Amino acid sequence: MKIKTEYKSVKPYVTKDGSIIRELMHPNVHGNKNLSLAEAIVPPKTKTFLHKHNLSEEIYYILEGTGLMTLGDEKFNVEKADSVCIPPGTPHQIKNTGDIPLKILCCCSPAYSHDDTELL
Repeated sequence: MKIKTEYKSVKPYVTKDGSIIRELMHPNVHGNKNLSLAEAIVPPKTKTFLHKHNLSEEIYYILEGTGLMTLGDEKFNVEKADSVCIPPGTPHQIKNTGDIPLKILCCCSPAYSHDDTELL
């Protein structure tokens, strides 16, 4: 099991929802079992695609920036140091409403999977 990840060694990729992701800790790479930790970046004036995860519960922690979160039927503003719980099966989307990249720490349990991401 790889117990440490160096940020500079993690290659970013664009995930199914359109955000730029760095998998900081994921079972497929690091050998942990039940959850994943990733940094998501949403560039200024862009948003992720509306999507849901049927199995995974997610927690977003806003590291930097401001945004508009859609969670089910609710919409609300988020900013640095806010946290959002996203239950499994809940449609969600986040829009960067600021002028700097919106950086989010995402924790998923079970771990993030492209197969568990359904675009709506």
